[in-house]
Amino acid sequence: MIAYDLACSNGHTFEGWFDDAKAYDRQKRKGLIACPICADTSVARRPSTFGIKSAASPSPPAGINFEELGRRLLDFVNRNFDNVGPDFAKEALKIHYGATEPRNIRGVSTSQEEDSLRSEGVQFVKLPIPIPREEKN
Repeated sequence: MIAYDLACSNGHTFEGWFDDAKAYDRQKRKGLIACPICADTSVARRPSTFGIKSAASPSPPAGINFEELGRRLLDFVNRNFDNVGPDFAKEALKIHYGATEPRNIRGVSTSQEEDSLRSEGVQFVKLPIPIPREEKN
C-alpha cells in the first residue's frame, strides 16, 4: 500500500491510497481518481512533506525523552479537553459561531470536515494518536 499527496487542477489537495505505483497510474489513465471536493479528474501527484528532511532542520536536542514528553502531552489533552468524538467538526463550528460556550475540545474528523473547518476560519491542531506499547507488534 502506498499513499500519495494529490492535487486537482483547482488547487484542492488530498491524499490517495493505492496498492502500488502501477495501480495509481492505471486509475489515473482511466480517469478514476477524482477530487473529493470538486470531482475534478485532472489530478496530479504532489511532493509529500512526509519523510523529507530539510538540510536546515536542526537535530533534536540531546537528553530529551520524547516518549515521556508525548505521554505528558497526551495526559494534558485528556485532562483539559472535552472528548466530542466524531462530532468534532460540528462542535468546533458551534463554538466558532457562538452557538455554544467556548471550550477546549478533542475528537476525530474526516479530511472533508477539516477542509470545511479551514474554509470557515476555524483553527485546529491535529495530533497523532499514540499506540500503547502492549498493542504494538
